[in-house]
Amino acid sequence: MDFDSRYVMTIDGADAMGEGTIDVINPATGQPFAAAPRATAADVDAAVAAARRALPAWRGLAMAERKAKLVEMGNAIAANAAELAALFTREQGRPLAMALGEIKQSAYWLKATAKLDLPVDVTEDGDTRRVEVHHEPLGVVAAIVPWNFPVLLAIWKIAPALLAGNTMVVKPSPFTPLCTLKLGELFRDILPAGVLNVVSGGDELGPLITAHPGIDKISFTGSTATGKKVMESAARDLKRITLELGGNDAAIVLPDCDVDEIATQIFFGAFYNSAQVCIATKRLYIHEDIYDALRNRLHEMAQRSVVGDGAAEGTTFGPIQNEPQYRRVLALMEEARANGLTLLQGSDVPQRGYFVPLTLVDNPPEDSGVVQEEAFGPILPLLRFSYLDEVIDRANASEYGLAGAVWSKDIDAAIAVARRVETGTVWINQNMQSTPFTPFAGFKQSGFGVENGLPGLLEFTQPKAIYIPKAGAQVPSMVAPAGNR
Repeated sequence: MDFDSRYVMTIDGADAMGEGTIDVINPATGQPFAAAPRATAADVDAAVAAARRALPAWRGLAMAERKAKLVEMGNAIAANAAELAALFTREQGRPLAMALGEIKQSAYWLKATAKLDLPVDVTEDGDTRRVEVHHEPLGVVAAIVPWNFPVLLAIWKIAPALLAGNTMVVKPSPFTPLCTLKLGELFRDILPAGVLNVVSGGDELGPLITAHPGIDKISFTGSTATGKKVMESAARDLKRITLELGGNDAAIVLPDCDVDEIATQIFFGAFYNSAQVCIATKRLYIHEDIYDALRNRLHEMAQRSVVGDGAAEGTTFGPIQNEPQYRRVLALMEEARANGLTLLQGSDVPQRGYFVPLTLVDNPPEDSGVVQEEAFGPILPLLRFSYLDEVIDRANASEYGLAGAVWSKDIDAAIAVARRVETGTVWINQNMQSTPFTPFAGFKQSGFGVENGLPGLLEFTQPKAIYIPKAGAQVPSMVAPAGNR
């Protein structure tokens, strides 16, 4: 397979070219390096129709057969990992070693998800009857994938949706469509035609998909603002939805921590992927006893880090992925400067491309933009605190509740803090961890529904209760339905 040119959509197991193209920009240069097809409304109709035709046969496959297909898909990614990683770096910007890490993790995620099973829940098993709850596929699923983790987050949706017996239409971000398009090609030899369709295009494509009457569920990862639009569109015909949205994730560092032991992990937990991670630490609350020491250590690390083209050897952090986000991060930084905040910046960055220096903001006011907004770029506010109850209140004073972290030598004390933090995930003495077997969800405006684990798999199903009489037993007398009481 050619990973360097000829990017096509996959509809019904075959090439689809769309009408016109969209430029794909290398964020390290700010210049186009490839073109992706621009899907039309007719292409969306064709993809949905193909998925619906393929649904009965795919749904009818034994679970073991669908599991085997997921393993084959994981093996196909692993076999092409180097080529996918190089393409990933060109379109997303992340340094090559870390790009390869995402590709390998995606292969693992497919194979790990294949170990999950849909349960048959028995809610009653008495003398007269047995009541079983089965979990049936929803139908055609639309997956809308973001640009910050374009391969892994596609797999987060593809793996459970297909395992549950659904068919799919996948739409990558217009900023990072290429790896996802190649996944569509790779999987053609594994999946029956129509089971997985991949379409690409500009901003106009998303509404065509979310409003399409042939789609039964939408799984979306992206900003909270766009997630609200997806939810509004889905409400028109009551589509099922899963929304993995923004976060303004707080980490709390208690005074018993050893700065030398925790600094590196905190640093990379904040700045990995140039901080373009929904679960990265975005507000770092540090107890006053160790504030200066940890601030200074993090600043030293920022100054030693190499920010540049992800394809260049020795690069630690790449660019902001796209120009709109780059402009937003710069505006937030300029606002901080204009308000007299102290910015502690890392090493110099290239003058071309979408590069921003790693930046610490030294104890800004709680109501400042860099604290209240999700930067989604390498700006980390460091916030001093004195009392535990105070800092928990500050951490929870956000419209978001995706993830958080607590750092302490006293694990019991850390657990007590974690129980009070209003987020879907809390790490203790670690960060940015997730597994295929652990539910991932957000509080408040960070999300709606669940990804990963058995709860994430069940998001792609509909429960069906089956009442089975026992042989020779008298069926229980009918009770009035709730709606008639």
